[in-house]
Parts: sequence; structure tokens; C-alpha cells
Amino acid sequence: MRIRPATPADLPLLQDIERAAGEPFRTLGMTEIADDEPPALELLERFRAAGHAWVAEGDEAEGTEGDGDAGRPVAYLIGEPVDGAFHIEQVSVHPDAAHRGVGRTLIEYAADRARDQGLTGLTLTTFTEIPWNAPYYERIGFRPLTDPELTPGLRKIRATEAEHGLDRWPRVCMYRATT
Repeated sequence: MRIRPATPADLPLLQDIERAAGEPFRTLGMTEIADDEPPALELLERFRAAGHAWVAEGDEAEGTEGDGDAGRPVAYLIGEPVDGAFHIEQVSVHPDAAHRGVGRTLIEYAADRARDQGLTGLTLTTFTEIPWNAPYYERIGFRPLTDPELTPGLRKIRATEAEHGLDRWPRVCMYRATT
């Protein structure tokens, strides 16, 4: 697997990955999440132009979506610095490439880039009761943040999520040091 910066040509493919990655939420009764539109191309471009959008390329041996996927994105991660840490806005893996460590590899790559930029950790927000969300992130070294630990930037992110109705399901902010 190869991690590389996203290119402008990748951005529509990232939307396709996001749509596919949302489908498993449907089986949990979270149809609003499954049907949610992926990030707009303009937003993806903003992350890409800032150098904060990376893709994991497919490998012919992975069997993702048939033949000819070598070099094609099968997962992506976008984020940005927030209050001294790198906040992972989204990490999505196409279901055909799931359970192979692709998401974890993208997160490690982001951690390395954050460390290089002098950022102290990674943050993210996620659903607490979805197996591939908070329980997964805890297994790879993230910990839930208590309310007093939330920075002003994380509070703003959580407020925006609440405005979009994401608090219909339990959510949490999580942190992992980059050192």
C-alpha cells in the first residue's frame, strides 16, 4: 500500500469512497449517516491545497472493485491543525479495502506529518457505539477526552456537528499523542 498526497483528479474518487464507506451505517439504522452527502469538492480541495489530504492507493492483489485498481485511491484522510494538534476531519476506507489496516496506516501517516509540523497529537470526533468508530480508535491508541479537556477549537467542531444533527447518536472527542 502506498500513501500519497491527494491530487485534484482524486477528489471525485474520494467522494465515491465516502459514499461507499457510509453504507455500513445503514445496517445499524443510521440511514441519515449512510445518505449524507460526501464532502464537497471545494472543501476537499481546501484540504488538498493546504497539504492535509492523503490517499491510500489500491493494490491489484487487494481485489478492490475489480481489475485495474493499482494506484487508485481506496481510502483517504483529511484534517487540519486545531489548537496545537492535527484534527482528523475524516478518514474513510472503501468497504472493499476494509480490515486490511488501511485506515490505521493513513492515521500513522497523519501522525508522522503532524509530528513533523510540531503538533503534539491527533484529535478526532466519532460515534461512541459504532464498532469501527470509538472502539476502533481506542484500540489504536486514542483516548476519549473529558469535557474540561476540550480545547476551544474542539468545542466549536462539536457545536457544528450538533447543528448538523450528529448528536442524535452518542459522540466523543478523542486524542492520541504524536510522540
